[in-house]
Amino acid sequence: MAINEGGWCVTADIAAGISPAAALFHSLADETRLRIVARLARGEARVVDLTGELGLAQSTVSKHLACLRDCGLIDYRAEGRQSFYALTRPELMDLLAAAEHLLGATGHAITLRPLSSEPAAGLVEAAPEPEAAS
Repeated sequence: MAINEGGWCVTADIAAGISPAAALFHSLADETRLRIVARLARGEARVVDLTGELGLAQSTVSKHLACLRDCGLIDYRAEGRQSFYALTRPELMDLLAAAEHLLGATGHAITLRPLSSEPAAGLVEAAPEPEAAS
């Protein structure tokens, strides 16, 4: 599924001969998809929630959700006529934590995960990092 300016989802990248690791990082390299993932790390949301919170058009949010769903990183549950989107892979929280740590170490501190001490709804809290031996 083409997403924008030649950006493709993981399955399309892999089918085109790109390694699965490169395809995963490619799917997260888009600013909009990364913002959606960061928001869903706080818990599930509907398209209308995401459009309001992220200030994006419904069509933009929907196509990026479709890409992330095709990648296997998110899914939805239907409740009546509404769809609630959520992260499907708790390992993604570990990846976001590693990205925060790496960017902080290079002078570009950012926050990609929830600030709360509570784990996001439906996700397993990552184990604390072991302290480095002196």
